[in-house]
Amino acid sequence: MLSFKKPLEFEWNKGNIEKNKKHNVTDQETEEVFFDKKKITYRDKLHSIIEERLIVIGKTKEGRLLYIICTIRKKKIRIISARNINRKEVYIYEKTTQATKIQK
Repeated sequence: MLSFKKPLEFEWNKGNIEKNKKHNVTDQETEEVFFDKKKITYRDKLHSIIEERLIVIGKTKEGRLLYIICTIRKKKIRIISARNINRKEVYIYEKTTQATKIQK
């Protein structure tokens, strides 16, 4: 599993700001996941052709579980997409973090 070095910086511009509104995910919620101590981070081998992409599964401050695709550019995290996790991903999160309760 991968980890992010702190402090974390995010790259938001017209190409990705408020991009995840269609999934009802705010930019602030997306950032919150990176501070979840139990988050899961791994390489997206299937979509890392041009640049390395990462998958992050974690909780927001309100306990919402999100699935995030991101990349690192110039030492900043650039969000590609964010959405609620699906059942399979809930299982992965529970198994990996040994969580007993999952909120959707």
